[in-house]
Amino acid sequence: METTIVLTLSGPDRVGIVDEITGALLDLGANVETSRMARLGGEFAILMQVVLSAEQRAGLHQALEFLSARGYRFTVAETAEVPPTACPECLSYKIEVTGADHEGIVHDIAHGLSQRGINITSLETATSHAPVSGTPLFSMTAVVEVPPTVPEDEWKPALTEAAYRENVDVRIGPATKR
Repeated sequence: METTIVLTLSGPDRVGIVDEITGALLDLGANVETSRMARLGGEFAILMQVVLSAEQRAGLHQALEFLSARGYRFTVAETAEVPPTACPECLSYKIEVTGADHEGIVHDIAHGLSQRGINITSLETATSHAPVSGTPLFSMTAVVEVPPTVPEDEWKPALTEAAYRENVDVRIGPATKR
C-alpha cells in the first residue's frame, strides 16, 4: 500500500543538496510528485510531496539521516492525496501583487481573503531592487479557491481596497486548477 508524505528540509545552501536528497529518495524507491525548492538567504528549503510504500516509509528517516549530520533539518508528515479542505466546485483565481516593499502586504491580502472564506492554495513572494533608484520592490503571486457562495462583487473590491491601503497594484485573473 502506498503512502503520500510531505517532506520538508532546510539547511545551508550548497551545490549538490538537491542531487543528494533526490538520490536518497530514488535509492529508497520513493517517487517525488510535487516539489518547491528555493534558496532563502543562505539557507536552502525543500518542500515536496513524495509517494512511497509502507516498507519504504519505515526506512525514510534512516535514508535521510546523513543530512542531519550535515546540519539539515527535515520533517515528514503523512497526507492525503486530496486535502479534506479541497473544494471541487470552487473557482480558481490567480492574484498578482506588485509595489514598493514594506511590512504587512502579505498579511493584509491574506487576511482579507481568509475573512471571506477564500483559501490560498499557493503563494510565492519575492523582492528585488528598482533599476535606477534601488528601491526595494515586492511581488507576490497567489492562487486562491473562491467558494461559489462568495460573490465576485464582494471579494474583488475588498482585495482592491487592501491593495490601495498597502499602496500596491493587484491583478486578478482566472487560474487553472492542478
